[in-house]
Amino acid sequence: MVKAYELRSSTSKELMNQLDDMKNELAQLRVAKVAGGAASKLAKIKFVRKNVARVLTVYNQKQKAEARKQYKGKKYLPKDLRPKKTRAMRRALKPEQKWMKTPKQKQVANNFPMRRYAVSM
Repeated sequence: MVKAYELRSSTSKELMNQLDDMKNELAQLRVAKVAGGAASKLAKIKFVRKNVARVLTVYNQKQKAEARKQYKGKKYLPKDLRPKKTRAMRRALKPEQKWMKTPKQKQVANNFPMRRYAVSM
């Protein structure tokens, strides 16, 4: 069984080579299954499938990390690198936009400030 932390230290080419080997092994196991192979081979199919998934997961994580590094500091990001959130949250105004005032609102606020009362007891 392949461990994900071991895979992370290998390069992308090594991962792809490993993936090809595992897929070939999986194809052979499936042929053995049809031909009526041993029970040990049938049980091995599950482990090989899970290993293929692990390799693909690590490979995709590496690709995404490289893309993030490449686009860091750029003005625009590809959609798959942007924060997901919810549709409503993505379309909502930013806090600084939300609290902006129109010129008329500013003028009214300046001309009619909040009244101060001197309350004596």
